[in-house]
Order: sequence, then structure tokens, then C-alpha cells
Amino acid sequence: MKLLIAAGGGGDAITTAMVHTALHGDDAPALILTYAWERLVVDPVPGPRRRADFTGTERIGDQVHVITPWSAPIPPAGSLLPRLAADLRPALGLIDPYEGAVGLAVQIAQAAEYCGADRIDIVDVGGDVAADGREPTLRSPLGDALVVAACLRTGIPAAVHLAGPGLDSEVPEAVLLPRLQAPEFTLTAAHTDCVSDVFDWHPSEASALLVAAARGVQGVCGTRDAPDPVVLGPASAHVYRLSLARVLEINRLAQALDGTADLAEAEEVSRSVCGFSEVARERERARQQRAALSSTQQEGGAPDAASSYRQFLEWEQHTAAAGIEYVTTRRFSEELGLSKSELRALRSHLENTAPTRSVPPLWRLRADGQPTREER
Repeated sequence: MKLLIAAGGGGDAITTAMVHTALHGDDAPALILTYAWERLVVDPVPGPRRRADFTGTERIGDQVHVITPWSAPIPPAGSLLPRLAADLRPALGLIDPYEGAVGLAVQIAQAAEYCGADRIDIVDVGGDVAADGREPTLRSPLGDALVVAACLRTGIPAAVHLAGPGLDSEVPEAVLLPRLQAPEFTLTAAHTDCVSDVFDWHPSEASALLVAAARGVQGVCGTRDAPDPVVLGPASAHVYRLSLARVLEINRLAQALDGTADLAEAEEVSRSVCGFSEVARERERARQQRAALSSTQQEGGAPDAASSYRQFLEWEQHTAAAGIEYVTTRRFSEELGLSKSELRALRSHLENTAPTRSVPPLWRLRADGQPTREER
């Protein structure tokens, strides 16, 4: 069984499934280790989840649990991993970073023994695994760096596969490419078949952009909560291979995390190297979101479904005027404040009456911001 690690958590497991298909074939048995470290829109509790935060997992050793379609996060925590486990062919194993790089190394070694794997494929979408920690737009380097430090401790041969440089809106493509060699391979539309249905419900933006790039989409894309749009271009569907040694040359945080034995210690290392703790930032964002939700509820809540299309047209007009050609579902659903039912109704309307807008898993904006005859 092949052993892969989705280094960043969240949607990285989706990209890892595509990379697994490209490397080994869709039918090759595989275990993808991943964090349950998801956006606050999915999990309102800041930071990653522990093994004990789930019910219904299957043990493959005292340190590693497999997430199944019947697993569930214990409230108030949330997680989309059980649903991903139902949709992805590789099994999903949960890694728990609360014992730092030392504990992660034990978990990874147990998973390798279970798989009978003599090598590890680490996968990162976007490229913060190749950050040196001083990039001003860097937001979430800790998970990737902990995986790199832990894999080094195991002594098991490992390679890092960096997919879609710059697609996570952290380290720009122009900064990353000089640190990389020639692409290992390019993802194609066929490699995306294994995740085609995921984006009907999963909010991952970086993986969605990678899928779009693999399907040939190029242009300016707007994502949620990013300072600048992402430009899909010739390099966006490329996957680059780096040795563990090369990543450690670049990634100062991974170097410094070696020997850490708990997450709090790893946070302090991140503050020292990068100047911030992403877990602390999540705590502050969670506080702000709770306050905003309370305010919205007091003002009458989200807009009703009948007004969502009209609001979309108004939003589309000023968004397209800013030069955005494509957007993620998460971008417009969150900026319009749509409920789940309103989003479903709007998506259905756009797909049925304006098929040219739908470029799965993205949406093409009309520059004039006007409905077509069919949409009217």
C-alpha cells in the first residue's frame, strides 16, 4: 500500500488523491495521512483536531486512526474528513500534531509499517512547504513544516511533491519557481476524475484552482480572504518534486521544529522563525466571526433565497470590473452571505440557465454583469 501525506491539512487530501493517481494509478491501494485542520467555515474550533475528537475511527496502531465515512467529529468541532473518506478512493489516516514533530514521527512510522511502505510521498498544494518563513503573505506554514520535520526523524526515504505553485495565495508563484527545478509532471483532466464530485460540497479553493488548471482553465481567479487574485497560467497544473534535504535547505521552520514534543512548543518555534502563530490567528478570527454572527442574527440573519440571484448579479458586476474572470463557489457564497439552501438554489439556477458560467469547479463571471435571456 502506498503511503502519502497531505502536508497542509484541509483540502490538501484532495490534491493528494490526484497526485496519487498521477504517480501510481487510481487503482493502487493507498493511505493518505492528513490533519483534521480545517477552515473555520468547516470547523469553528481553532487549531487541529486530535484523535480523541472523533468517533467511529478505525485503529491501525495505537497512534494512527483511519477516518471512515461513519466517523464523526465530536461537537462543537466540525470536519469534512468523513465525507471525503466516502468520496476518495485512498483511505484517510488522521495525524495528530499535539505531540509535535516527535509524536508525528511515531505516527508516520506506524503508518508506514502498516502499509508495508518503504518510502513516503509528501504532497502540498500551493507551496508553503517551500517557504523560508519570511514571505509577507505566508499564513499557514506550521502543518507542512511539522510533517517535513517528522518525516526526517523517521529515517524513511521521502519526497515532497509541490502542486500548483502559488494557488493557495500564500507564497507567490514568482517567488517559488526559482526555488524549484523542472516540473516532475503536469496534472491533466484525467487526473481530476477521482475528485470530480468533491467540489459540489467541499470549500477547498486551492485544490479547486488546481483542478481547473488541470482542465485547461487560464485566467484571473478570485478566492476568499486573499489579498490578490490568483492567475492560472502554464505552471499552475505542474507538480514539482523536491528531496527532503532540499526542502530543509529552504524551510527554516521545519529545521527549527525538529525535536519539538508538543503543539504549544511548535507554536513558539513558529513565532520565533516566522513572527506569528497561525493557531493564535485562528483563535482571533474565531472570536471575530462569533461577534459577526451575533450581529447578523440581531439584524435579521442572512438574505432569503429569492434575493440571492439579484445580489449575485450586483456582486458579479463590481467583481468582474476589478479584473476577476473566474471565482470559487466559496468566494461568492461567503461574500453574499448565502445560506446552504440559497447557495443550492443559486447554483442550480446558474447551471440550468447559464451553462457558460459554470466551469467546474469554478464559475466564469460576465464582464457586463447582466443576465442572459435564458437567465431572465
